[in-house]
Amino acid sequence: MSAAPPPPRDNPDLIGHADAEAEILAALRAGRLHHGWLIAGPRGIGKATLAYRFARFLLAGTPETGTDTLHIAPDSAVFRRVAAGGHSDLLTLERRADAKTGKLRREIVVGDVRAVGPFLGLTAGEGGWRIVVVDAADDLNRNAANALLKLLEEPPRNTLFLLVAHAPGRLPATVRSRCRRLDLAPLDDAALDRFLADALPALAEEDRRTLARLAEGSPGRALELQEAGGPALFAEMLRLIGAFPGTDLIGLHALADGLGRADGEPAFRAFRDLLRWWLARLVHAGASGRLPAPAAPGEGELIQRLLGARALADWLEVWEKTSRLLSRGEALDLDRRQILLTCFSALAPAGSAR
Repeated sequence: MSAAPPPPRDNPDLIGHADAEAEILAALRAGRLHHGWLIAGPRGIGKATLAYRFARFLLAGTPETGTDTLHIAPDSAVFRRVAAGGHSDLLTLERRADAKTGKLRREIVVGDVRAVGPFLGLTAGEGGWRIVVVDAADDLNRNAANALLKLLEEPPRNTLFLLVAHAPGRLPATVRSRCRRLDLAPLDDAALDRFLADALPALAEEDRRTLARLAEGSPGRALELQEAGGPALFAEMLRLIGAFPGTDLIGLHALADGLGRADGEPAFRAFRDLLRWWLARLVHAGASGRLPAPAAPGEGELIQRLLGARALADWLEVWEKTSRLLSRGEALDLDRRQILLTCFSALAPAGSAR
C-alpha cells in the first residue's frame, strides 16, 4: 500500500506543468497579473497543488531572483502557515461539513462565498496580496457561483482568485469570462512512470504500468488507486465481466460483501470509478473502432468479445444506466452492496450473446 498523497496546501512538489509555471511568472514579470485564474484539467494532475504554490509565491513576496519556478522552501514561515491553514491573507473555499448533520456537503453553498466579502474588505495583514483559492469551483452551486461572480467583477486592488476546476464547462460562462484560463494536461507516460517509480519503489514494473494506465496521467489518482487496491479491483472487475454471458455469483457476492463493509468505502469508490471509466472506455473503443492500450492483460480481447456480442447502442445504454445508478447511489448514500449487485444485473444482459 502507498502513503496517501499529501494535501495540495502542504505539497511542495509539482510534477510536470513547467509551462504553466512559466506562464504565471511571465505575467508577473510583465506586470499583467490577472485578478482571476481558472486552473483547469483532469482530477488529480496537480491543479490545486499549483494554486497553492502560486499563492505561497505571492504571499512570500515574489522573490526577484530570476527564478524559473514558483517554489517556496517547505521550511519557510509562509509555507508552514499556508499548510496549517493559518495565513491571514489566504482564504480557501471548499466543501464543508453541514452544521446540522455533521456530514460533508456535496457542494459549496452561498453562505461560504459570502465570507469572502469581509475577508477582501480587510487590509492585507502583511501589506501584499489577499488570495482566495476555490477548490473546486465545480462544487459551487448556482447561488454560490453567482455570488462569486459579483466578487470577480469588482475585486479590490491586489486581490487574486484561483479557481481550480476539473470540469470548467460546468461553471457559468460569466464566471469563466472573468478569469484567465490555465489548462493543465495529464502527465505523459514517461513522467508518470518516473513519479510512480519514486513514490512506489516496491511496486513491480508490470503493476506500475497497469496503475499508470488506470490513472491516465494523474499522479493523485494513481496514489489513490494504489491506496484503495485499485489494480486488484480492476483485475477482479474484468474477470467478473469476462464471465458473461454467465455470472460468477460466488465471486460477485464476495466482492459486494467486501466493498459493503464499514471499512470498504474507499475500495468501493475506487471500484465505482473504475467501472464507470471502463464502460466509457468500452463505448469509445466501439465508436472509434480503435482498441485502447490495454491497462491489464487480456483487456483488449475482452473488449473485442463484448463489442462483437452486442451492438454498440446496447453498450451505450448500459454505460448510461450504470452511470445513473452509481450517481444516484452516491447522492442518496444507498447501500453499497446493493448498488454493486444492481450494476452487474444491468451489465449481464448486454454481455449475453446475440
